Amino acid sequence: MNIVHANKYYHPVVGGIETVVKTLAEGMVERDHTATVVTAQPRGFGATERVDGVDIVRTSSLGSVASVPIAPTFPLRLREEYADASLVHHHVPNPLGTVGDLIQSSACPTVATYHSDIVRQSRLLTVYRPILERFLDSLDRIFVTSPRLLEHSEFLRPRAEKCTVVPLSLDVAAHREATVTPFSLPGSADRPTVLFVGRLNYYKGVEYLVDAVDHVETDADFLIVGDGPRAESLHRRASDSDRSDRIHFLGYRSRSELEYCYEQADVFVLPSTEPSEAFGIVQLEAMIHETPVVNTSLPTGVPWVSPDGETGRTVAPADSLALATAVDELLTNREQRRRYGAAAKRRVEERFSRSDMLDTVEQEYEKLVE
Repeated sequence: MNIVHANKYYHPVVGGIETVVKTLAEGMVERDHTATVVTAQPRGFGATERVDGVDIVRTSSLGSVASVPIAPTFPLRLREEYADASLVHHHVPNPLGTVGDLIQSSACPTVATYHSDIVRQSRLLTVYRPILERFLDSLDRIFVTSPRLLEHSEFLRPRAEKCTVVPLSLDVAAHREATVTPFSLPGSADRPTVLFVGRLNYYKGVEYLVDAVDHVETDADFLIVGDGPRAESLHRRASDSDRSDRIHFLGYRSRSELEYCYEQADVFVLPSTEPSEAFGIVQLEAMIHETPVVNTSLPTGVPWVSPDGETGRTVAPADSLALATAVDELLTNREQRRRYGAAAKRRVEERFSRSDMLDTVEQEYEKLVE
């Protein structure tokens, strides 16, 4: 099959959806299919290239507005790729791909992975809604990353009959063989470590984790790995904390250094506050290292990935005291951490393996193409 993916951005842009597109495209190439990705430059002139067997069509862009690339040629380039495609796989939300699909005339099957609802751009959604509704109605199949997202999304519930739950995944074998680069971590080797990994943006809720440090009774170090638009304000917030010497910002880290952070962590925290956090693949990365997770009860796949009382604890969003209580509970109970950690690793191996995800998607592709 010749499979075309449409997404706003692609590797080396760092992001959860970009990682999923890369995994699917390269995974199908490994299975002797061809894969093309139509995407936009973050800013600058377009280009075409082949990376790891995947043909990448990067369209010119003037930047972005409301998280959407200003890339007027994107729909046209996508329309060109429809001509030779066996199947087109969209990744939603992506208004550029939606418009590109509506102006094409090919009869090839179309599917979409519905990664999350549109949350922050609620005013623009009022205008965009009719286009999105029409696009979703036209799809042959919708992949949903968790049953909770299917249950709570107003866009998915009326279309449940065409939805298939395909959880995001982790390459378990690769993690077993991953290169680990030790480096000098801030803090004390005598104290336990609480870890956050992710982009420092509006929906990650890192400000609540920073505030929670003042309420954590256990003497622990808090490592915040990642960068983003809220980095500066979070640094200022941490400096005002009573325990600012326990909060350490590590910025962006390489994959091998990140593996080391996961290895050293006693507890992983994902304090997200908005449904834009639809899955939280960093939870899987922590869980495969047998690290218990503290997450939040969002109406998305986040608490489904790591269930409360099974692989960690789930608390209300935007509640620093609840975060602190859950972290303290795990830090003070080694046996509970061990039990949750073992269950976490087992859950990833049994429910979220890369090969299972690729098997399901390939089978759905084949049904539609046939």
